Amino acid sequence: MAEPASPSAPPPPPASPSPPASPSSVRSLPAPRTIAIVGTGVAGATAALTLREEGFDGRIVLAGEEPEEPYRRPPLSKELLAGSAPAGRIRLRPPAVWAERGIELLTGTEVTGIGGPALDALEFADGSRLPYDRLLLATGARPRALPGAAGDGRVHTLRTLADLPALRADLESGGPLLVVGAGLIGLEVAATARQMGCEVTVLEAADHPLARVLPPELGRAVLDVHRARGVPVHTGVRLRSVVRRGRTLVATGDDGVSRPAGAVLVAIGAEPAAGLAERAGLGVADGILVDAYGATSAPHVYAAGDVARYPDPVLGGSHRAEQWNHAREHGAAVAAHMLGRDRPFAAAPWGWTEQYGVTLQFCGHPAAGDDIAVEGDPAAFDFSAVVRRGGRVVGGAAAGRPAAFRALRDLLAGRHDAGADRAVAERV
Repeated sequence: MAEPASPSAPPPPPASPSPPASPSSVRSLPAPRTIAIVGTGVAGATAALTLREEGFDGRIVLAGEEPEEPYRRPPLSKELLAGSAPAGRIRLRPPAVWAERGIELLTGTEVTGIGGPALDALEFADGSRLPYDRLLLATGARPRALPGAAGDGRVHTLRTLADLPALRADLESGGPLLVVGAGLIGLEVAATARQMGCEVTVLEAADHPLARVLPPELGRAVLDVHRARGVPVHTGVRLRSVVRRGRTLVATGDDGVSRPAGAVLVAIGAEPAAGLAERAGLGVADGILVDAYGATSAPHVYAAGDVARYPDPVLGGSHRAEQWNHAREHGAAVAAHMLGRDRPFAAAPWGWTEQYGVTLQFCGHPAAGDDIAVEGDPAAFDFSAVVRRGGRVVGGAAAGRPAAFRALRDLLAGRHDAGADRAVAERV
């Protein structure tokens, strides 16, 4: 199999993306009667529900490729993979809610276009069209694949419910499992597989786990948790090849070591599913470019969630987040603006991970700081940490200290001043 790209290196963000449409442009458009949403993940589903909560009484069409009704993705790598919870428990809303709210839910539906030059109608794979007045693209992201590994049934990614059965079957057969990428998904699956009795090995190209969301000091604490449970985590190792030898997969890293496995999980990040926007000529650069209101370069087309690159309220520039909480909050905020509400999105991304029964929360950009102040003991997962860059708070993390974490989130929500920085530092 061909050599893959660096597992932990996402595409660099654009230095100065082209500006989207003016945030005030929505007010000059006629009131919408039909709003279409592409993507039934948490951003799209929350947007549809928010439109009703904000008083919109027109037609709402929510279309997505997955056959299931909207569901919560975080349990996929934990209790659903372990088989300790039924799939029905992760529904975002009870099945009757969508019809009760007058939301036309089209599952298992492929949207192939958004209306040609006029951008005025969804185009479906079966040739049908659906005219709309305003459109929200909430198409999410897709897992990055290992070049040359496509089609091998024992090389897995995990993004949707459809990915679960084959991966679970390989784990139930005993593995051993090789996880490529020590990010959130990779380490959560590693923890779940180990608790299922599998032998697990993790390869990570960066010098510490969770390098996209945590500084080294905290990433090493997570590393120690896995090693204490018998999971080798090899950092600073890039995967060079994966080849099949009979029923065994053999992975070779740039450290020269070949590691046999019964199954491989590829967890090296995700790419924005921005194909519809690209084909329509919207501004795209590692995500659909939007302003603080979710507006794209077309005044009546919006984007939210994992697929959107939005103005970063913490670091400046632009950012594309892949946290479930961010997608939910962004979808709600953009839906409100589609109806003319003047509410710019200024929330910092935040999320959490649960491994071996321990929960760690993070907010802002803890991996982007140049200074960290820690209170408590990261090794015991009883701590709070404030991360600064140039003297300014840009992120934080906590375990077992919910009040301190709430204080950090409050700060990052908009009070970026020295007094607020000191207040948070005192509380944590």
